[in-house]
Amino acid sequence: MLNIVLFGPPGAGKGTQSEKLIAKYQLIHLSTGDILRGEIAAGTALGLEAKKLMDAGTLVPDGVVIGMINSKLDQNKSSKGFIFDGFPRTAAQARALDKLLADKNTAITLMLALEVDDEELTKRLLLRGKASGRADDQNQDIIRNRIKEYNNKTAPLKNYYTEQAKFQSVQGVGTIDEIFENLCGKINISSNLGSNPSHKVLDN
Repeated sequence: MLNIVLFGPPGAGKGTQSEKLIAKYQLIHLSTGDILRGEIAAGTALGLEAKKLMDAGTLVPDGVVIGMINSKLDQNKSSKGFIFDGFPRTAAQARALDKLLADKNTAITLMLALEVDDEELTKRLLLRGKASGRADDQNQDIIRNRIKEYNNKTAPLKNYYTEQAKFQSVQGVGTIDEIFENLCGKINISSNLGSNPSHKVLDN
């Protein structure tokens, strides 16, 4: 099973590359935002709990999010793997995810991070703002703050996965196809490790 944590700052092209990776490797896209909305819409016990917390202006605790991810994993036991998008965001969440996956006899295969320098990101987002009309993509100060926040939040996760020898950095500059080929190269090297437990089928 191929399990990828995919990271990229705003403007790095993560959405485009994520779609291509999902199609090529036949992965399930696990976006915590989508899962939360889905659980709330379905009226599940976890969804109702999350809605109550969100309505009160409280952050949904890691335990509830992990419960939702657990449910999603159980619904897709025969899948070839998952792309985790938006989770984990902290080392504590990464440890909780590792424990959940270990209980199912699988693991994260690698963390892929699209790297683009801050100036290039700012330029891309300003251009995107002109085209889309999105207000948060038209203010240079807001853009720089978003990039700074991303860098600060992901640094501990990079360290966490580096210690596990699972962190892989890919330059997000070039054509879409060039970047995609580089991402695939990293995945293929990592997923060919026969001793990696992340390729076993999910246990009950």
